Amino acid sequence: QVQLIESGGGLVQAGGSLRVACLASGRTSTSGAVGWFRQAPGKEREFVAAMSWNGARTLYADSVKGRFTISRDNAKSTVYLQMNTLKPEDTANYYCAASRGNPILSSLGRIETYGSWGQGTQVTVSS
Repeated sequence: QVQLIESGGGLVQAGGSLRVACLASGRTSTSGAVGWFRQAPGKEREFVAAMSWNGARTLYADSVKGRFTISRDNAKSTVYLQMNTLKPEDTANYYCAASRGNPILSSLGRIETYGSWGQGTQVTVSS
């Protein structure tokens, strides 16, 4: 199982930017995928963005498309989520997750695709 550690969360004003990071260790796979999900109090966990470790495919939720960018640094085993033009509704605990194998792109928005999860990093956007 891949071990994941998120970092970079914090407080930011609406319209601002943050970059969160996900460091992977343990049994990493270059053929798998990593995703970002978020969960606000009282709400279901929702998909944000995902990419294959080889960088060939990316997927974004409609709510963040054009504002968020997922990227990677394979040498550091780290995936980043650059969040621009943040809105109060982006406030949530952000989790990264890693899949095993090489799932198809259409499955990357599904929670079931991911077997390893980080503990989350809180992002709070004020008005």
